[in-house]
Amino acid sequence: EFDGQRKRTSTVSKNLNPLWNESLEFIVSDPKTMEFEQLEIEVFNDKKMSSGSATRKNHFLGRLKLYGKQFKKIGEESLVYFPLEKKNVLSWIKGEIGLRIYYYDELVEEERKNEAPPPEEAREPPPPPEELRPVVVLDGRVLEVPVPTEIAMAVQAEHHRDVPTTEVRMCQSGSDGGNERVLRRPNGDYAPKVITGKFAGESERIQAYDLVEPMQYLFIRIVKARGLAAKGTPYVKVRTSSHSVRSKPASYRPNESTANPEWHQVFALCHNKPDSVNSKLEISVWDVLSNHFLGGVCFDLSEVPDRIPPDSPLAPQWYRLEDCEDPHIGSVSGDIQLSVWIGTQADEAFPESWSSDAPYVAHTRSKVYQSPKLWYLRVTVIEAQDLHIAPNLPPLTAPEVRVKAYLGIQFQRTRRGAMNNHSKALFWNEDLLFVAGEPLEDQLILVVEDGTAKDAVHLGQAAIHVASIEQRSDERHVASKWFALEGGGLHCGRMHLRLCLEAGYHVLDEAAHVCSDFRPTAKQLWKPAIGILELGILGSRGLLPMKTKGGGKGSTDAYCVAKYGKKWVRTRTITDSLDPRWNEQYTWQVYDPCIELTIGVFDNWRMFADVSDKSDCFIGKVRIRVSTLESNKVYNNSYPLLVLLRTGLRKMGEIELAVRFACPLLLPDTCTIYGQPLLPRMHYLRPLRVAQQEELRGAATKMVAAWLARSEPPLGEEVVRYMLDADSHTWSMRKSKANWFRIVAMLSWAVGLAKWLDDIRRWRNPVTTMLVHVLYLVLVWYPDLIVPTGFLYVFFIGLWYSRFKPKIPAGMDIRLSQAQMVDPDELDEEFDTIPSSKPPDIIRIRYDRLRTLAARVQTVLGDFATQGERVQALVSWRDPRATKLFIGVCLAITVVLYVVPSKMVAVALGFYFLRHPMFRDPMPPASLNFFRRLPSLSDRLM
Repeated sequence: EFDGQRKRTSTVSKNLNPLWNESLEFIVSDPKTMEFEQLEIEVFNDKKMSSGSATRKNHFLGRLKLYGKQFKKIGEESLVYFPLEKKNVLSWIKGEIGLRIYYYDELVEEERKNEAPPPEEAREPPPPPEELRPVVVLDGRVLEVPVPTEIAMAVQAEHHRDVPTTEVRMCQSGSDGGNERVLRRPNGDYAPKVITGKFAGESERIQAYDLVEPMQYLFIRIVKARGLAAKGTPYVKVRTSSHSVRSKPASYRPNESTANPEWHQVFALCHNKPDSVNSKLEISVWDVLSNHFLGGVCFDLSEVPDRIPPDSPLAPQWYRLEDCEDPHIGSVSGDIQLSVWIGTQADEAFPESWSSDAPYVAHTRSKVYQSPKLWYLRVTVIEAQDLHIAPNLPPLTAPEVRVKAYLGIQFQRTRRGAMNNHSKALFWNEDLLFVAGEPLEDQLILVVEDGTAKDAVHLGQAAIHVASIEQRSDERHVASKWFALEGGGLHCGRMHLRLCLEAGYHVLDEAAHVCSDFRPTAKQLWKPAIGILELGILGSRGLLPMKTKGGGKGSTDAYCVAKYGKKWVRTRTITDSLDPRWNEQYTWQVYDPCIELTIGVFDNWRMFADVSDKSDCFIGKVRIRVSTLESNKVYNNSYPLLVLLRTGLRKMGEIELAVRFACPLLLPDTCTIYGQPLLPRMHYLRPLRVAQQEELRGAATKMVAAWLARSEPPLGEEVVRYMLDADSHTWSMRKSKANWFRIVAMLSWAVGLAKWLDDIRRWRNPVTTMLVHVLYLVLVWYPDLIVPTGFLYVFFIGLWYSRFKPKIPAGMDIRLSQAQMVDPDELDEEFDTIPSSKPPDIIRIRYDRLRTLAARVQTVLGDFATQGERVQALVSWRDPRATKLFIGVCLAITVVLYVVPSKMVAVALGFYFLRHPMFRDPMPPASLNFFRRLPSLSDRLM
C-alpha cells in the first residue's frame, strides 16, 4: 500500500522461499512529499490455496514499512533484503523479503495521447511538456517464512497516529533591559554557564533563525550598468558614514561593449538603525586605470525598505547615474542596476555576500559541507594459478608467495600462500579490507611477489577499477572472478578473487566514543529521521590573541566549525575581534539520539595570501550529547574553550550556543529506538576486529580530510583531524590515569555498599541494624518479595537522583580528564611524535617510568590470577589435605540443607553475619584463612 493505492502479488503455493519477480507500480500524487510517504508491505499465507474455503482468513507472516526517502532513482536501485517485522510483541515472525524499489519520471503528455479525446468544450488545457509524474516500482521475493500454527486475526488497517504539538520552553526566560545577563555556576570558571538575553527564540512562535540574535545588515546588490562613458574597466565604490568598500573589476559578456559592464556582487554592511537617521548611502562608479569618476547614486538610509524572509528578494532597478555633489552637471552618463534593502543574517543573500565583519570572501564566508560517501572494499584472495615460480628451490622448501594490495595510500598484504603439490596452485582464502570513497576513481592494484630469496621476485600484477566492483548491502554471496596477471607486457598467470563494496557497514571516520553517525553506506537501509537538531552559534567572549598584527597588537580571526553526521557547517570568519558575534543557525536531521554534536573554534590563517601554507590554529571545542537534551527545549549556555598545550591547561575564552532538539516521539517510539542495535546489521553478522577498525578509521579520516580540503573555502586537514579526534588512540599517561579513576568512580557504589554493611555488622547505629534484621527476616520468610523489592529500591534511587540531574548539557570536564594538575613531563610525552623526536636521555627516563608502571599492572594481574587459581585448587587435588577438607565440608552442608529447612538456614547465616561485635573475634575467619592457604601456580613462574 502506497499513497492510498493497494496492490497484491500472485500466490506462490507450498513454498517457504517463494519467488515472485513481479513489478507493482504506484502513482505518486505529489512528488514534493514523496519522501514522507510510507510504503507498507505485508506478507500473508493464503488459506484459500490450502483449504479451498474462501471464508477462512489469511495468516499474517510479517510486514515492512519504508519511507520515500529510502527510494532510489531508476538505474541506481539494487536488490536489498529487509527483515520482516512483527505486528505486535506476541507475533511469531521470521524471514526476509527481497525488494528492488525505484522511481522514475513519466511524461503525463504521453499517457494522455493513448486516451480517447474528450469533447472540445470539456477538454482542459494540456499540461506543459516538462510536467513529470513519478512512479514507484516494487519488485521482490520472500525467504524462509514459516507458517504459524495458530490462525491470526484479520488484517486491520492501522490509523495514522497524530504527532502531538508541543510548546517550546526556554532554559531561562526574560531579559534585563535588552542587556545580556550571564548566570554563573558555583563550580568554577571551567563549568558551562546559562546565558539569557534578547533572542528571537524567546518568542512564542518558532521562526527561522529563532535561536540567535538578529543582526541588522544593509544589503547592496550591484548587478550591471549600461551607457557608461568608460574607456577602461570600471568598479563600484560603496560608502556610508561608517563603511567604505569597493567591488571587484567589472566583467563583460562576449561581444559586449565596455559601456555595459556587469558585477553581480552583493555587499552586507553592519547596520544600526538609530545611526541611520540623516545618513546617506553613496554608490559611485569609477574607472580602474584613470580613477575617473563615472557617476553615482545617493540613497537616504531612513527610506531603505526592510526585507524579512520568506519575502521574495527585492528586484533590482535601473537608476540614473548623476554627480552627487551637483546633479545639474551633465558630465556623467549611463544607468546602473542595483537593489538596496535592510535585512538580517537569515537573508539568503548573506552567505555569499561581502560582509563588513568578514571582508576576505574567499576564505571567510560561511559554508555547509558534506562528508564523502565511504565504502568498505572487501578483497578476498582465494588462489593463484600458472605463476612462474623459480624451479631451483632447495629441497623441502615452500615458496613464500604473498599478495600485496594497494588502494590509494592504503596498503595490505596476505600471509604466505599454501601450495598444492599436484596442481602447483597457491591458496590463501584471506580477506583484505580497504576504505573506498566517492567518486570511486581509484584503481585496486594487486601485486604477487615471491619472497623466498633475499630480494623479492615480482611474479605479476593486476589493476582493477573500483567503480566496476559489485556493491552489496547485506551478507548475500558475491560471485568470484578470475583476473589475469601481467608483468612486462606478458601473461604471468591468473588470480581468483572475490571483490565487493560493502554498503551495509558504517565506515567509522571518528572515534567510537564521540561518534555522530551510525548509519550504513546504503541509503535505502536508513531509518526515518526521529527529529530535528537546531544549533545557534551566538558568539564568543574573551578569546585570547592568536596572532599579532601591525604595531604588535594582538588579534584573533575566529570562525566556528560544527559537525553532526555527514554534515559539516562553518561560520564566517569575524576578523580582528576577541569577542566575535556570529549569530548563525543550522539544522540537522537526527536519526539516533545517542550520538554527539561537536563544535570547534579556530583561528583563520589561510585567508592571508602570504601565509596560505600555514595551518589554522584550534582555540577549543565542545561536545553535546543529543540524548541529554529534553525535547523542544531551548538551551542557551556559555561553554569554556579549553585547550591542553605543552605548557598545561589553558582557557582560551568562552563560546555561547543555543541548542534545541525537536523530537515528537512518544514513549513507545523511544523504547523502540533505544532497543535497536547501535550499529548496522552487517557489523553483527560479519564483525570487524577492533585493531582492523582502528586501522580503517585512520584511512577514512585521511579521505574525509582530503575531500573537505578541496572545497571552497577549504577545511584544512588540521581542522578535520581535531574535530574527528583522530589522535584519541595515542598513548598518554594522563589519559591512563583518567581511565583508572573512572574505574574507581564506577566501583565506588560497591565500596560504599561494603562500608554500609560493615557499619551494620559493627552496630554503629543500633536502630538501623535492628531494622535491617527485620527486613532480612521478611525477605527470608517471603522470598518472592526479593526481586520486586530490589527493583523498587532501584526505582527510588532513580527518583532520589532526579533532584540532581543536570540542568544544562555538560561540557569538557577538567577533573575527569586529569588536566588541571598534570605533570609537565607527562604532557611533553603526550605531545611527542611517533617515532620520538626527543634526545636518548629523556626517552630512557620515560621508558624506565613506563616499566615501573607496567610492573604495578603486572603485579595486579598476577594477584587476580592467583585468586582464580585458588578457586580451582579447591577440587584440583594440588593440595590433597585442603581438597579433602573442602569436599568433606560440602558433603556436610548438603546433609544439613536436606534436613534443615532452607529458611531456617538463611536466618541463622544472616544473624550470624550481623551478630554484635562483642561476639566477634578480631582475627580473620577460618574460611578466609583456609582460602589464603590454597596453592596457586605463581610458584611455578620462572
